[in-house]
Amino acid sequence: MRKAEVFFQQDLAGYLIEQDYERHYSFTYAFGYEGPPISLTMPVGKVEYEFDTFPPFFDGLLPEGYLLGALIKQHKLDRNDRFGQLVQIGGDTVGAVTIKEVP
Repeated sequence: MRKAEVFFQQDLAGYLIEQDYERHYSFTYAFGYEGPPISLTMPVGKVEYEFDTFPPFFDGLLPEGYLLGALIKQHKLDRNDRFGQLVQIGGDTVGAVTIKEVP
Protein backbone atom coordinates (compact mmCIF):
# COMPACT_ATOMS: atom_id res chain seq x y z
CA MET A 1 0.00 0.00 0.00
CA ARG A 2 1.23 3.48 -0.88
CA LYS A 3 -0.23 6.76 0.31
CA ALA A 4 0.08 10.39 -0.79
CA GLU A 5 -1.18 13.64 0.66
CA VAL A 6 -3.13 15.81 -1.75
CA PHE A 7 -3.00 19.58 -1.25
CA PHE A 8 -5.22 22.28 -2.72
CA GLN A 9 -3.44 25.65 -2.61
CA GLN A 10 -1.19 24.49 0.27
CA ASP A 11 -4.16 23.18 2.33
CA LEU A 12 -4.29 19.45 2.99
CA ALA A 13 -7.35 18.34 1.01
CA GLY A 14 -7.09 14.57 1.35
CA TYR A 15 -5.25 11.34 0.72
CA LEU A 16 -4.73 9.23 -2.38
CA ILE A 17 -4.11 5.59 -1.52
CA GLU A 18 -2.96 2.81 -3.81
CA GLN A 19 -4.31 -0.21 -1.97
CA ASP A 20 -3.29 -2.81 -4.53
CA TYR A 21 -0.65 -2.09 -7.20
CA GLU A 22 -2.38 -0.95 -10.42
CA ARG A 23 -5.72 -2.41 -9.24
CA HIS A 24 -7.42 -0.47 -6.48
CA TYR A 25 -7.19 3.18 -5.44
CA SER A 26 -9.11 5.45 -3.13
CA PHE A 27 -9.26 9.15 -2.45
CA THR A 28 -10.48 10.41 0.91
CA TYR A 29 -10.94 14.03 1.89
CA ALA A 30 -9.10 15.06 5.05
CA PHE A 31 -11.18 15.45 8.19
CA GLY A 32 -12.28 19.06 8.46
CA TYR A 33 -11.35 20.05 4.90
CA GLU A 34 -13.75 22.80 3.84
CA GLY A 35 -12.12 24.08 0.67
CA PRO A 36 -13.25 23.55 -2.90
CA PRO A 37 -13.27 20.03 -4.36
CA ILE A 38 -10.03 18.97 -6.01
CA SER A 39 -12.16 17.89 -8.96
CA LEU A 40 -15.76 18.53 -9.93
CA THR A 41 -16.12 14.75 -10.27
CA MET A 42 -15.23 14.34 -6.57
CA PRO A 43 -17.39 16.74 -4.52
CA VAL A 44 -16.33 17.40 -0.92
CA GLY A 45 -19.65 16.12 0.48
CA LYS A 46 -18.70 12.49 -0.15
CA VAL A 47 -15.99 11.21 2.17
CA GLU A 48 -14.33 8.47 0.08
CA TYR A 49 -14.04 7.67 -3.61
CA GLU A 50 -12.89 4.25 -4.84
CA PHE A 51 -11.44 3.35 -8.23
CA ASP A 52 -10.52 0.07 -9.95
CA THR A 53 -8.04 1.90 -12.19
CA PHE A 54 -5.84 4.92 -11.61
CA PRO A 55 -8.24 7.82 -10.91
CA PRO A 56 -8.85 9.91 -14.06
CA PHE A 57 -8.35 13.26 -12.31
CA PHE A 58 -4.87 12.28 -11.09
CA ASP A 59 -4.04 10.64 -14.43
CA GLY A 60 -4.73 14.01 -16.05
CA LEU A 61 -1.98 15.60 -13.95
CA LEU A 62 0.70 13.34 -15.45
CA PRO A 63 2.95 14.38 -18.34
CA GLU A 64 2.63 12.76 -21.74
CA GLY A 65 4.90 11.92 -24.64
CA TYR A 66 8.50 13.08 -24.42
CA LEU A 67 8.10 14.50 -20.90
CA LEU A 68 6.67 11.21 -19.61
CA GLY A 69 9.53 9.29 -21.21
CA ALA A 70 12.07 11.61 -19.61
CA LEU A 71 10.41 11.25 -16.19
CA ILE A 72 10.42 7.46 -16.43
CA LYS A 73 14.05 7.35 -17.53
CA GLN A 74 15.33 9.92 -15.01
CA HIS A 75 13.67 8.29 -11.99
CA LYS A 76 13.85 4.69 -13.29
CA LEU A 77 10.10 4.20 -12.98
CA ASP A 78 7.90 1.49 -14.41
CA ARG A 79 5.89 2.89 -17.33
CA ASN A 80 2.71 1.45 -15.74
CA ASP A 81 3.41 2.87 -12.26
CA ARG A 82 1.09 5.86 -12.45
CA PHE A 83 1.16 6.39 -8.68
CA GLY A 84 4.98 6.48 -8.68
CA GLN A 85 4.98 8.93 -11.57
CA LEU A 86 2.46 11.16 -9.80
CA VAL A 87 4.45 11.44 -6.59
CA GLN A 88 7.61 12.24 -8.58
CA ILE A 89 5.99 15.24 -10.29
CA GLY A 90 3.52 15.97 -7.48
CA GLY A 91 5.14 19.20 -6.35
CA ASP A 92 5.10 20.62 -9.87
CA THR A 93 1.66 19.91 -11.29
CA VAL A 94 -0.42 22.26 -13.40
CA GLY A 95 -3.06 24.03 -11.33
CA ALA A 96 -3.73 24.30 -7.61
CA VAL A 97 -3.26 20.64 -6.65
CA THR A 98 0.04 19.23 -5.40
CA ILE A 99 0.87 15.72 -4.19
CA LYS A 100 3.39 14.50 -1.64
CA GLU A 101 4.07 10.84 -0.89
CA VAL A 102 3.68 9.74 2.71
CA PRO A 103 6.65 7.51 3.65
